[in-house]
Amino acid sequence: MTAAGPVRTGDPERGTLDKAADENFPVAPFFLPKAWRDDLMAVYGFARLVDDIGDGDLAPGGGDARLLGVSPEDAEDRLVLLDAFEADLRRVFDATPHHPLLRRLQPTVRRRELTPEPFLGLIAANRQDQLVKRYETYDDLLAYCELSANPVGRLVLAVTGTSTPGRIRLSDSICTALQIVEHLQDVAEDLGRDRIYLPAEDMKRFHVQEADLARKTAGASVRALVAYEAQRARDLLNEGAPLVGSVHGRLKLLLAGFVAGGRAAVHAIAAAEYDVLPGPPKPGKGRLLREVGVTLRGEG
Repeated sequence: MTAAGPVRTGDPERGTLDKAADENFPVAPFFLPKAWRDDLMAVYGFARLVDDIGDGDLAPGGGDARLLGVSPEDAEDRLVLLDAFEADLRRVFDATPHHPLLRRLQPTVRRRELTPEPFLGLIAANRQDQLVKRYETYDDLLAYCELSANPVGRLVLAVTGTSTPGRIRLSDSICTALQIVEHLQDVAEDLGRDRIYLPAEDMKRFHVQEADLARKTAGASVRALVAYEAQRARDLLNEGAPLVGSVHGRLKLLLAGFVAGGRAAVHAIAAAEYDVLPGPPKPGKGRLLREVGVTLRGEG
């Protein structure tokens, strides 16, 4: 779901938060007020940990399971872990949570008056990942992104006190685009988890079989499919880009970073000639900075 970082070891809280550096977009950059940075990192810690549970990427040793009160016999059962994580999330709103990342989140929830719904959406997306391995249509994929990606943008707006219905709509377009881009970068990795986020109807249209996704390099049909989905992501980024112009100051720069991160990643995929199978194409910092400038000027 989110970009995979290095395997977490040692301190479960620090190990999770350190993965922020591997994302396609800035999580809590230095130029933001400290209060915003702290709250955004608390939200990120939740989102990263729930994805790690859903992807089976928890640190070895079962430390997170113990913190959540899960028995050693069930420590590898992702659905049991997600249920325990949801129970601990609910303590954030009415008691004292057990996991340190949720204890870190609790002051943010209270300070920003956050509601459970976006957090529950992210948990629901990871439950879905355990049960749904293929998506028949693009609309099915968008419904998944409504759970797996869009809550993150809504939480950013809530933390910064800038939520409006219009901004939420624009944010949803950006977050869905970022999720699609990530899926394109991680086709091979996702297939290794027996997941395919490329819509089956599009695979049929481009004459792509699942076996084609398991090759070391992409053939022409796979490249055409990836290019098609990349254009969809690019269009969604363009639809959501007016969000940047709707705010001011440091928040404007942060949101430009989100859009630019997606655009730079799409450019990296295109620069790889849409061959994503050897590994995720990643943009360089120079490209990211150019895309930030374009986005801030409203030229994208």
